[in-house]
Amino acid sequence: MQKGQLLALGSINKDIQVRVDRWPKPGETQQADDLLMLSGGKAANRAYMACKLGVPSVLISRLGDDPEAEEALQPLREMGVNLEHTRRVPGQRTGLAMIAVRPDGDKSILAAGNANQHWEQDAPALVEKVISAAPAGSVLTLDLEIPAFVVRQAIKAARARGFQIVLDPSPTNQVEASYYKAADFITPDRSEAEQLVGFEIKSKEDGFRACEAILQKGAPNALVKMGELGYVMITDGTREHIAAPDAHVVDKTGGGDAFASAFACALLEGKSASGALRFAAAASSLAVEAYGSQPAYPDREAIEKKMAESGAAISR
Repeated sequence: MQKGQLLALGSINKDIQVRVDRWPKPGETQQADDLLMLSGGKAANRAYMACKLGVPSVLISRLGDDPEAEEALQPLREMGVNLEHTRRVPGQRTGLAMIAVRPDGDKSILAAGNANQHWEQDAPALVEKVISAAPAGSVLTLDLEIPAFVVRQAIKAARARGFQIVLDPSPTNQVEASYYKAADFITPDRSEAEQLVGFEIKSKEDGFRACEAILQKGAPNALVKMGELGYVMITDGTREHIAAPDAHVVDKTGGGDAFASAFACALLEGKSASGALRFAAAASSLAVEAYGSQPAYPDREAIEKKMAESGAAISR
């Protein structure tokens, strides 16, 4: 049963996305197709996905005072995301991500954080107030594309409320030692996990080794998204691996954000970590089957149908 809200703290961007046949060589000009102008950013994507699942979401982000801000906000507003605590920063540009997608669905991203990096000095107090006023049973989702002084206070406030915390450790060079113990779940993909633990992940067993290394850093649980190798998780000493659901990959952009949001929503609704993992894996597999991030996000019916087809039990 749903008890609270999904609180999405982190980045919001305007995304400019194109398709390319291959990455251009240094100095090369290459033609691109299928230009899209989208709302994006990790926190914005998580908030959008939650509303798509019928879970109330609150976005806590910073935008510029430019026309791009409204372009980033409009799809979120239409989806029903609470934008009361997303503010514009005078004199700053809205975050911008330039995304190139290859035929295999892999993507290359150049991002300018802009307003995402320019939170006001009293922002921690404002964020604490938002979290303190959230309904019991809410879940805080975080990324690290905003200043650390805001992240730290949000974690402190969420812990004081007893909220579960789901942390996207991106970029990994912003992960502080205290975050491992503070977050209930850290959700790195394979590349991020390799950077966190210092070795390559080429198999399921490597994934479990990475989980063990994350636990040794103080994390209460450990989870690694390994792409075609599936997902590994250790909770309460129990090791679990699930295969990656079948997917016709078109565009991987935003797939990790769909996973994080669906995982947090499932926890919010009282699912076990195992049930949340299966729900999120199905959501992510569907999110990469269409071009674009937010426009490709599946609804609950599609996710549960995917789980039923793949034989994954739905734990309510």
